[in-house]
Amino acid sequence: MENIINVKHPLLTNLVSKLRSIHTNSYDFRKYLSEVGRILLVEALKNEKMKEKELEIWIGKRSFPVLEEEKYVFIPILRAGLPMLDGVLEMIPLAKSGFLAIKRNEETLESVLYYDRVPPLKGKIAVILDPMVATGGSLDYAINVVKEKNPERIISLNVIGAPEGLKRISEKHPDVQVYIAQIDEKLNDKGYIIPGIGDAGDRAFNTG
Repeated sequence: MENIINVKHPLLTNLVSKLRSIHTNSYDFRKYLSEVGRILLVEALKNEKMKEKELEIWIGKRSFPVLEEEKYVFIPILRAGLPMLDGVLEMIPLAKSGFLAIKRNEETLESVLYYDRVPPLKGKIAVILDPMVATGGSLDYAINVVKEKNPERIISLNVIGAPEGLKRISEKHPDVQVYIAQIDEKLNDKGYIIPGIGDAGDRAFNTG
């Protein structure tokens, strides 16, 4: 699974452990998701190409390297991906945002798209945000939807995942770079990640 990058860092491990605790309230849960998203983005973009831009500074005008912020489009998968959006937009505030709502049928474990509000992606770098990769169904679906919009490149930022789901993504989308904070043990018979963090959407918005 060469395109699955498990980002190893004590700060990430610490944040994920806080997300696992049932005593973490919804406010802190959202904050930790945001912080994880920000750290993953730093890793994902460490080799990005930059352009020279002339800036006015205290001694006159000079050219300095900058990111083409407008080239990035962040696409959280609703609801759970929304807190991650806060974190990455703090890093690249001029980026655009798009939204996909994908719900898993709990009986068939198949994914259903019920909202697509993603701007044009031609020439853009699409960054999908989703805390959990369980069976991989939702992320697979999201990637397929995004690919139809012809982006230059797709990156996925994820907090935790099961080996089964990540294997599915790696096999079906080897061209997509997946940056993930933690790879957990397995899926249970209901398709939930073990040990996992529970339902990220419910925990983030206090609806569990």
